[in-house]
Amino acid sequence: MSSGVMEHVDVSVPIRTAYDQWTQFEEFPHFMEGVQEVRQLSDTLTHWTVEIGGVKREFDAEITEQLPDERVAWRSTGGTQQAGVVTFHRLDEGNTRVTLQMEFEPHGVVEQAGAKLGAVDRRARGDLERFKQFIERRGQETGAWRGTVERPTP
Repeated sequence: MSSGVMEHVDVSVPIRTAYDQWTQFEEFPHFMEGVQEVRQLSDTLTHWTVEIGGVKREFDAEITEQLPDERVAWRSTGGTQQAGVVTFHRLDEGNTRVTLQMEFEPHGVVEQAGAKLGAVDRRARGDLERFKQFIERRGQETGAWRGTVERPTP
């Protein structure tokens, strides 16, 4: 049974700053609960180490689409099954809406119960709020990757 989540947050930085920071995957442990490490293996492949509810998992995720200042989409390539997209919407010169959509396959009774009780929604909302605090406190991105990954043609 697949579960999904959709959350958004408005950040008080220009769209380029918000997008550029999101492309710094190795910084995710600073604001994503349960994410212990993200290693960028290539322009389109990341390796994740997460611990959620005392369960540690590692998986790779492939960036399937990346358009500067617009969107970053990904899907896992084995193990934990998940896919998602983050989109960036310019509200005005200094404000951006960041929207996260994710689909995932909960494993085991604990994860299935957590998904039904809204734990994933709360975690996603918390992660986005921490991203907001992280980028607004810094006022600038820690780095940027402005490359494009084209959506695969069916």
